[in-house]
Amino acid sequence: MKIRNKRLIAAAGWLGSKTILGLLSTLRFELRHESKVVGPVDVLPPETRYIYLFWHENLLLPHIAFGHPSLSVLISKHADGQLLSSLIRAVGMGTVFGSTNRGGVEAVKGLVNGTSGTRHLVITPDGPRGPRRQVQAGVVYIASRTGMEIVPVGIGYDRPWRAGSWDRFAIPRPGSRARMVTAGSIAVPAGLRSAQLEPYRVMVQAEMDRLATVAERWAETNRYNAPEASEVKS
Repeated sequence: MKIRNKRLIAAAGWLGSKTILGLLSTLRFELRHESKVVGPVDVLPPETRYIYLFWHENLLLPHIAFGHPSLSVLISKHADGQLLSSLIRAVGMGTVFGSTNRGGVEAVKGLVNGTSGTRHLVITPDGPRGPRRQVQAGVVYIASRTGMEIVPVGIGYDRPWRAGSWDRFAIPRPGSRARMVTAGSIAVPAGLRSAQLEPYRVMVQAEMDRLATVAERWAETNRYNAPEASEVKS
């Protein structure tokens, strides 16, 4: 049964946020920035604007390091979007409804150029329906049209529970290790046509895959293996 009453949606979002924050507060969380240019968010120069990418399965953890009012999460207008939006707002982040197409670009432009206080965007590049861990070209399209650079982020948990959903949504075990790694930013040229997006999509895909491996190994073994200098982008 879908919740349609706005007050019930807000209440469910508030309750869900308290539950999530309670769980996250038990985690042994560590964060590494491969490049100081991309974070922490609260000390970045005001003219800096980034698109941070997380796999859809890892939407819980960003609230620890990215629960900041200068960030908004791009949410598709699917059936559960209102509930998800309420939950995200309850943990201190903003939301914008749209998709990774032309309409989504206009929504993002209006948000980051308006008076909402939003400077950065969070996108799940394989959402809202997958395929799992496959970057869609739309995120590159948004970066090309807005001038915002892309920051891939890897997340790893130690033996998380997994849902039976398309993304195998990850639920960390209370008290377990949780690790996050950010890469340097990827600049996408302005005004790319559809046929020109693929090389940059492949580049982003490779970074997302690499960072997922680094973060997951770090969480599983409690040993951070720094990438080779040639792999680090600044």
